Amino acid sequence: MERNWSMRRRRLRDHSINRLIPNMLTLFALCAGLTSIRFALDQRWEHAVLAILAAAIFDALDGRIARLLDSSSKFGAELDSLSDFVSFGVGPSVVLFLWTMQDVKSIGWALTLLFSAGMALRLARFNTKVDNADLPAWNSRFFTGVPAPAAAGLVLMPLIAWIEFRFDFLRSPLLVGPVMLAVAGLAVSRIPTFSFKRLKVTQALVLPTMVVVAVVTALALAEPWATLLLVLFAYLGCMPFSIASYRRLQLQRPLAGPAPTVKDADVDHH
Repeated sequence: MERNWSMRRRRLRDHSINRLIPNMLTLFALCAGLTSIRFALDQRWEHAVLAILAAAIFDALDGRIARLLDSSSKFGAELDSLSDFVSFGVGPSVVLFLWTMQDVKSIGWALTLLFSAGMALRLARFNTKVDNADLPAWNSRFFTGVPAPAAAGLVLMPLIAWIEFRFDFLRSPLLVGPVMLAVAGLAVSRIPTFSFKRLKVTQALVLPTMVVVAVVTALALAEPWATLLLVLFAYLGCMPFSIASYRRLQLQRPLAGPAPTVKDADVDHH
């Protein structure tokens, strides 16, 4: 009797809704990414960008909640990679193709395929490094190349700028095509970029950080598209600093301990 009760409790615990919340958020991100394509088919470009932004927000939340609820898993990591490919590899490229790249027909489709393939390669490379225990501990502060959500935002910058300013040249395939090519290159590159999820804020910087967050939030509410562009440009501006920081740590602490395990890496999905 006691054994049966113990098995019943284990089954209930294994099916706790708390353990499903992170994966549900990942599925929300997947659905949002697919919905961006639906909006693009209807030429609702603002909604298409917002759907991808929603996917990025869900994607940022699922790993953190998985850690808080102690529900990280290999299944969650694999599901997240599949969701990332759809939301940030397929969604943005199809949106841009329908927005302007279809005007150059085969070349536009080739660049669309190239961007999606680059994102697939980027995510596959990340998955192969999850179990690598030979990397130093400080390596977890950086991504190799631009992570998937950031790449989706960067490649959509011409569309975001067009929504804000309505300049015709922003819709030209001569601009959008090279942007797609450049962002795909950044995604598969070996450039170290900051993993902001692991940045720690010192006590002295707590108040300034909160002020910056408040200012960005106020700007986002007043001028959402201009603020989004500003954030993306700021991200690009951080790259030289991330490269310099990586090289400094590489020289100072080349053997600083093992990299995070799968359970820890599950929250840094990209």
